[in-house]
Amino acid sequence: MKNHIVVGASGFLGRRVLRALLQADSDAVVHVLVNPRERAELASSTAEWPEAERILALTGDLTAADFGMDIDPPKVRNIVHIGPAHRAGRGNTDAHAADTAAVIALAQRCGAMLHHVSSVAVAGDHRGSFDETDLDLGQSFPTRTHRAFFAAEQQIRTSPGLAWRIYRPGIVIGDSESGEIDKVDGPYSFFTALSRLAQLPSPMPIALPNIGSTNIVPVDYVARAVAALVSADGRSKQTFHLVNPKPQPLHEVYAAFATAAGAPSAVVPVPGVRAPLARMGAVPGVRAIRDFTMARFGIPSAAIDRVLVDARLGSTFTRSALRFDRSITVPELSTYAGKIWRYWADDLDPARLRRVSGPDGFRGRVVLMTGASSGIGLASSHALARRGATVLMVARGAEDLDAAVAAIRADGGDSHGYVCDITDPEAVAMLVKNVLNDHGRVDYLVNNAGRSIRRSVISSTERMHDFERTMAVNYFGAVRLVLALLPSMRERGFGHVVNISSIGVQTKAPLFSAYVASKSALDAFATIAAAENLDAGITFTSIRMPLVRTPMIAPTAAYSSLPVDSPESAAERVVRALVDRPDRIDTPVGTVADYVGLLAPDLKRFVLHQVYKAFPESSAAKGSGDKAPVVKEQTRTEAKSVTQTLLAPLMALPTPGVGFTRRVPGLYW
Repeated sequence: MKNHIVVGASGFLGRRVLRALLQADSDAVVHVLVNPRERAELASSTAEWPEAERILALTGDLTAADFGMDIDPPKVRNIVHIGPAHRAGRGNTDAHAADTAAVIALAQRCGAMLHHVSSVAVAGDHRGSFDETDLDLGQSFPTRTHRAFFAAEQQIRTSPGLAWRIYRPGIVIGDSESGEIDKVDGPYSFFTALSRLAQLPSPMPIALPNIGSTNIVPVDYVARAVAALVSADGRSKQTFHLVNPKPQPLHEVYAAFATAAGAPSAVVPVPGVRAPLARMGAVPGVRAIRDFTMARFGIPSAAIDRVLVDARLGSTFTRSALRFDRSITVPELSTYAGKIWRYWADDLDPARLRRVSGPDGFRGRVVLMTGASSGIGLASSHALARRGATVLMVARGAEDLDAAVAAIRADGGDSHGYVCDITDPEAVAMLVKNVLNDHGRVDYLVNNAGRSIRRSVISSTERMHDFERTMAVNYFGAVRLVLALLPSMRERGFGHVVNISSIGVQTKAPLFSAYVASKSALDAFATIAAAENLDAGITFTSIRMPLVRTPMIAPTAAYSSLPVDSPESAAERVVRALVDRPDRIDTPVGTVADYVGLLAPDLKRFVLHQVYKAFPESSAAKGSGDKAPVVKEQTRTEAKSVTQTLLAPLMALPTPGVGFTRRVPGLYW
């Protein structure tokens, strides 16, 4: 019977090594060094293992000398050390050195052999042969992680009287059978970019620079190999390379994962760029540009440095020691890349919560809709409920809200009503508290509630409250909800906010100064909030909605003769905003108005003045009439004719529905 101590069994690799040791020797007892917090986690994660009864927790302080143990450690033959760079994925050289020094002292105190799990990162940027007997060949180290592994091996090799073996796995990825992994690092850093490439036609060839090679091995191979080598008799001061015996050019690794992802997998290598790229990384400012570009695809700045392994890694000792167990071999990446990809896509992809497709693609998603008892809000709530969403309907009027909720439930949808005046800060705080208590989260927020006032500026000189009331709903109410939900969205790493804006933000329609200003303010807020929360997975869409036949426009009789969208058509835009999450959704008319204002501002101002003359204010807006301009009927008729002539070509443009999408830089219809 061979007893072991394992230091670092709490990590993903450590747990695998622990179980492999128990399976390699049915009589072995493994003492696992843990701190008090890790002790409970260990018991939970191993509770269903048949071998769990042979695991003994040894509580200690991983940062203290001799790990803070007041009692004599058990008599063991082997101490297996999976250092902090493996456990936490960090390259803190000082922490790694202190941890290694403590485990060396423990091994000397027990008279046991130290089995240290290192990494091929010790080869640094060496580009020639690097055998199991090599360590210091004058290489330099691209990252602190590389140097930490190198320094730990030096500590072990120079410790007097210490019996040791060292194991250097390649770049460790998930299980070759299940695909399981516990964190995104190394090659996984490129998966987000690869998922974006999957939107391209798969036959399209991809040109990739020939920037070097790597050496990838699955975690199950590493764990089984370590366990077999620890359990085998042998002499001290041996090093084993647990690597793929064949170098893996990065373009071949890309092709394997691209095939699994459904992305273009045909690679056209671009030769001769490795050295120039390496030199450019040292040029001031160039590395910052490279890092920024990679960050746009979700790739950490040091990802390239971490996965490159250009050394030719010999593994003679390892293959010889494992020759009697043919089951412990490195599988070809192409045979399990699909399992690695599927596990990442289902469990680790930062964008997995954003994927919605199919007729019930919103099932399990929580959507909070303001202004939900009528118009766009009601139609959108029905559309989302039909696709499986849990719709939290918010409105001021309890009676209308109850009827709206009942209608969705009658159709088989999942809806819940919350009465709230979003202009009341205390009411909004209570709303968010109740919603999070009831449902745990809000995935999507649709700021649809709005107030519109149709009145000229000259008629508003004594009506400052018009602007305040409009801002209270359209701007402050919406912002208040965003601020209240933002912390919980950031904690989950996902959230999308849709703001129902207006085509008036682009056309600057006369008589709507209060309304357009409030919507413009919300657009500006969302643009800045989106930039600040980009890395937190929080996105924003502004829908510059055209006129929609809702109760809000009913008081304006002039709109009755204009082509106006239905609430159901508007709801299609809302659903599309939640599915595609573009920065904004415009209409052709709004886009033309934007460009006319940019290229011919005088013309736009003239047209808008004619519109102002053609469509007078309502009697309610005029009040007593002493503040409103008087326009003769003949002048009004002429102005209306000019306006219709100028606007006719624009009004004839199609207003696209959900099946009509155009993608042009800065344009989404």
